[in-house]
Amino acid sequence: MLYYLAEYLENHFHPIGFGLFRYLTVRSALAAFTAVIICFYFGPKIIKKLQSKQIGEAKKTDGPKSHWSKAGTPTMGGLIVLLASLVPVLLWSDLRNINIILICIGTFSLGLVGFLDDYLKVIKKYPNGLIGRYKLLGQFIVGLFIGAAVYYSHDFGGHNTVTTLPFFKNANLNFGIFYIPITIFIVTATSNAVNLTDGLDGLAIGLFTIVMFAMGLICYVSGNVIYSKYLNIIFIPGSGELTVFISAMIGAGLGFLWYNSYPAQVFMGDTGSLALGGAFGILAILVKKELFIPILGGIFFIETISVIMQRLYFKYTKKRYGAGRRIFKMAPVHHHFEMLGWHESKIVMRFYIIAIILAIVTLASFKVR
Repeated sequence: MLYYLAEYLENHFHPIGFGLFRYLTVRSALAAFTAVIICFYFGPKIIKKLQSKQIGEAKKTDGPKSHWSKAGTPTMGGLIVLLASLVPVLLWSDLRNINIILICIGTFSLGLVGFLDDYLKVIKKYPNGLIGRYKLLGQFIVGLFIGAAVYYSHDFGGHNTVTTLPFFKNANLNFGIFYIPITIFIVTATSNAVNLTDGLDGLAIGLFTIVMFAMGLICYVSGNVIYSKYLNIIFIPGSGELTVFISAMIGAGLGFLWYNSYPAQVFMGDTGSLALGGAFGILAILVKKELFIPILGGIFFIETISVIMQRLYFKYTKKRYGAGRRIFKMAPVHHHFEMLGWHESKIVMRFYIIAIILAIVTLASFKVR
């Protein structure tokens, strides 16, 4: 909205300096700054409100015993992240841009699904919150909407169903008629992956922020005809505008990490984790980098695979031997390291380091092909 105000003033009154708001870098910086300010101003207020309403994390008997002391810590802190992310986008981005429209609708919708799950679990005291199939239905609908919108849109330069192959030069893959089902799978998988990773103080939000730094660069060069040609990647008209959204996400992530770092004052809950995971997947879809998700989001990918492996192996051994066996001491894999005696702060920091390395590998893959 402030973007349009600046545009109006520049066109009609020609004040000095208002032309700066045309630049993505300026608006991205303002979006990040606005997000941090919102976190620091509204964060304590929302946390205090959650505490007064006794909206706290329930005791998880299926988790490590060291986490039992966290029972009662305010949850649904994803409201802080969503507020700090979406408001700056409304202020500083071009809301006519198809990419901004899709990423905002997708993120907000998945946030609503997560909010409903948290509401039923924490306030209504339903043990499992939103029934799994209804949660999947919500993710399915969002994925279907994003996939159909991209598939039938004329705003993606004719690359609607195409994606870049990592580490291969002049090699793209066309999903064709399978594009929409693949999009549904990606949105569902990434939103659940971040949800599974959100088990230690500061882990999910810190990893997500690292991933967003890399995604910001990818979106910027994908929307720049000169840089995309130089790097020999798919040029997506208007995708550079996503850097405003990503900058807001980075600012919100850093602001939320202030309260979520060990020992956490507030947890994201599904309100935040489903929205952030979905945002990651949708961003990759919009800039045609779907196959980079397992690399850039490697920690999220490993966390998900660890849960799948644990469950499949347990069922297999129970059927074969009569008693279920486990690959990991506990899944997701971050709990495995806790059971080995690692302090959660050490786990979080080492996962951060791995995420940074994976981000560097992802960015390097654009030239090393």
